[in-house]
Amino acid sequence: MRLGNFSVSLAVRNLEASRAFYEKLGFRKIGGDPAQNWLILQNGTTKIGLFQGMFDRNTLTFNPGWDDAGEPLAEFKDVREIQRELQSQGLTLTMSADESSTGPASLMLLDPDGNPVLIDQHVPRPKK
Repeated sequence: MRLGNFSVSLAVRNLEASRAFYEKLGFRKIGGDPAQNWLILQNGTTKIGLFQGMFDRNTLTFNPGWDDAGEPLAEFKDVREIQRELQSQGLTLTMSADESSTGPASLMLLDPDGNPVLIDQHVPRPKK
Protein backbone atom coordinates (compact mmCIF):
# COMPACT_ATOMS: atom_id res chain seq x y z
CA MET A 1 0.00 0.00 0.00
CA ARG A 2 1.45 3.37 -0.99
CA LEU A 3 0.72 6.00 1.63
CA GLY A 4 2.35 8.98 -0.09
CA ASN A 5 5.09 11.43 0.80
CA PHE A 6 6.49 10.91 4.32
CA SER A 7 7.50 13.42 6.97
CA VAL A 8 7.65 13.64 10.73
CA SER A 9 5.36 16.26 12.26
CA LEU A 10 6.96 17.58 15.42
CA ALA A 11 4.89 19.10 18.22
CA VAL A 12 7.07 22.07 19.18
CA ARG A 13 6.78 24.55 22.05
CA ASN A 14 8.46 27.45 20.24
CA LEU A 15 8.25 27.53 16.45
CA GLU A 16 11.06 30.05 15.92
CA ALA A 17 13.45 28.33 18.34
CA SER A 18 12.79 25.00 16.60
CA ARG A 19 13.21 26.54 13.16
CA ALA A 20 16.54 28.09 14.17
CA PHE A 21 17.74 24.76 15.62
CA TYR A 22 16.85 22.70 12.54
CA GLU A 23 18.28 25.32 10.18
CA LYS A 24 21.62 24.84 11.97
CA LEU A 25 21.31 21.16 11.03
CA GLY A 26 20.93 22.13 7.37
CA PHE A 27 17.15 22.18 7.03
CA ARG A 28 15.53 24.93 4.94
CA LYS A 29 11.91 26.14 4.85
CA ILE A 30 9.93 24.79 1.91
CA GLY A 31 6.42 25.55 3.11
CA GLY A 32 4.13 26.55 5.89
CA ASP A 33 3.04 29.76 7.54
CA PRO A 34 4.67 30.98 10.76
CA ALA A 35 1.63 33.22 11.38
CA GLN A 36 -0.43 30.00 11.60
CA ASN A 37 2.24 28.30 13.78
CA TRP A 38 3.51 25.73 11.29
CA LEU A 39 6.46 25.23 8.94
CA ILE A 40 7.72 22.48 6.65
CA LEU A 41 11.51 22.10 6.49
CA GLN A 42 13.65 19.94 4.23
CA ASN A 43 17.22 18.66 4.24
CA GLY A 44 17.91 16.60 1.11
CA THR A 45 14.98 14.22 0.83
CA THR A 46 14.16 14.42 4.56
CA LYS A 47 11.17 16.52 5.56
CA ILE A 48 9.94 17.59 8.97
CA GLY A 49 6.94 19.66 9.93
CA LEU A 50 7.12 21.99 12.91
CA PHE A 51 3.69 22.52 14.50
CA GLN A 52 3.22 24.76 17.52
CA GLY A 53 -0.05 24.12 19.35
CA MET A 54 -1.51 21.82 16.68
CA PHE A 55 -0.44 18.33 17.78
CA ASP A 56 -0.18 16.83 21.26
CA ARG A 57 2.56 14.43 20.18
CA ASN A 58 5.10 13.95 17.42
CA THR A 59 3.31 12.29 14.52
CA LEU A 60 4.31 10.17 11.53
CA THR A 61 2.70 11.86 8.53
CA PHE A 62 1.96 10.55 5.03
CA ASN A 63 0.53 12.68 2.22
CA PRO A 64 -1.23 10.70 -0.54
CA GLY A 65 -1.07 12.51 -3.86
CA TRP A 66 2.30 14.20 -3.30
CA ASP A 67 5.67 13.14 -4.63
CA ASP A 68 8.91 13.57 -2.68
CA ALA A 69 9.10 17.22 -3.73
CA GLY A 70 5.56 17.95 -2.51
CA GLU A 71 4.23 18.17 -6.07
CA PRO A 72 0.82 16.67 -6.95
CA LEU A 73 0.81 13.23 -8.59
CA ALA A 74 -1.45 12.42 -11.54
CA GLU A 75 -2.28 9.00 -10.06
CA PHE A 76 -2.41 7.92 -6.43
CA LYS A 77 -4.54 5.99 -3.96
CA ASP A 78 -7.17 8.25 -2.40
CA VAL A 79 -7.18 8.50 1.41
CA ARG A 80 -10.72 7.06 1.53
CA GLU A 81 -9.54 3.95 -0.33
CA ILE A 82 -6.58 3.65 2.06
CA GLN A 83 -9.05 4.00 4.94
CA ARG A 84 -11.19 1.13 3.68
CA GLU A 85 -8.08 -1.08 3.31
CA LEU A 86 -6.88 -0.29 6.83
CA GLN A 87 -10.30 -1.00 8.32
CA SER A 88 -10.60 -4.26 6.36
CA GLN A 89 -7.36 -5.34 8.05
CA GLY A 90 -8.94 -4.75 11.46
CA LEU A 91 -7.15 -1.50 12.30
CA THR A 92 -8.98 1.03 14.45
CA LEU A 93 -8.94 4.65 13.33
CA THR A 94 -8.92 7.50 15.85
CA MET A 95 -10.01 9.95 13.12
CA SER A 96 -11.75 9.01 9.87
CA ALA A 97 -12.07 10.62 6.46
CA ASP A 98 -15.64 11.39 5.40
CA GLU A 99 -16.43 8.67 2.86
CA SER A 100 -18.99 10.93 1.15
CA SER A 101 -16.43 13.69 0.51
CA THR A 102 -14.36 14.04 -2.64
CA GLY A 103 -11.62 16.54 -1.80
CA PRO A 104 -8.76 16.63 0.64
CA ALA A 105 -9.28 14.50 3.75
CA SER A 106 -7.40 12.89 6.63
CA LEU A 107 -7.40 9.85 8.84
CA MET A 108 -5.40 8.95 11.92
CA LEU A 109 -4.54 5.78 13.77
CA LEU A 110 -2.13 4.79 16.52
CA ASP A 111 0.66 2.25 16.20
CA PRO A 112 1.03 -0.42 18.93
CA ASP A 113 3.13 1.98 21.03
CA GLY A 114 0.61 4.83 20.81
CA ASN A 115 2.49 6.82 18.16
CA PRO A 116 0.06 8.77 15.98
CA VAL A 117 0.09 8.02 12.24
CA LEU A 118 -1.60 10.71 10.16
CA ILE A 119 -2.57 10.13 6.53
CA ASP A 120 -3.34 13.63 5.29
CA GLN A 121 -4.35 14.13 1.66
CA HIS A 122 -4.21 17.74 0.46
CA VAL A 123 -4.96 17.21 -3.23
CA PRO A 124 -8.28 16.29 -4.87
CA ARG A 125 -9.26 12.67 -5.41
CA PRO A 126 -7.56 11.30 -8.55
CA LYS A 127 -9.70 10.95 -11.65
CA LYS A 128 -10.34 7.39 -12.76
